[in-house]
Amino acid sequence: MISESVFGESQVKMERVVEAYASELAGFRTGRASTRLLEDLEVDVYGSKMRLKELATLSVPEPSLITIQPWDKSAVQAIDKAIRTSDMNLSPVAEGGILRVPIPSLSEERRKELSKVISKKAEEARVSARNVRHDLLARIQEMKKKGEATEDEERRGKERAQKMTDGAIKKIDEAMAKKTEELQRI
Repeated sequence: MISESVFGESQVKMERVVEAYASELAGFRTGRASTRLLEDLEVDVYGSKMRLKELATLSVPEPSLITIQPWDKSAVQAIDKAIRTSDMNLSPVAEGGILRVPIPSLSEERRKELSKVISKKAEEARVSARNVRHDLLARIQEMKKKGEATEDEERRGKERAQKMTDGAIKKIDEAMAKKTEELQRI
């Protein structure tokens, strides 16, 4: 018998994937700059990768500007490089240990770029949901091999796993469509 906890754990993981994607989308503020846009950007510093929010204070002093004040001034160049090489097409300006990141207004070209980034992030979220499904299916198969589940239970478990995955992917797609539409309205 496949226990409900196996499905419950996987459901929670899929919900986290959807929530993480929704949180990323929240960073794509269409009307004004938002620190969420850069908070989770990975920066190569101190021989490892760290998220920007772990290295600096981010703020929005003006609607179209994000300022970044690293706690360690030696990280300025690494942060600058991470922002420039990201797929967000931003150009920070370093001024005495502070980085100023002007957020360009939304031209048609910029909207298309952001739509591509949103689509790319959606695909990453879909892959994460499928990975959760893959892990669940592996657990179900292992239970079948050990004799803890019958063939019928295995089949029903696989169907349930697919339904969970389809539901998560549907939520991801809906969030992507909503944000893309929001971008086009502005």
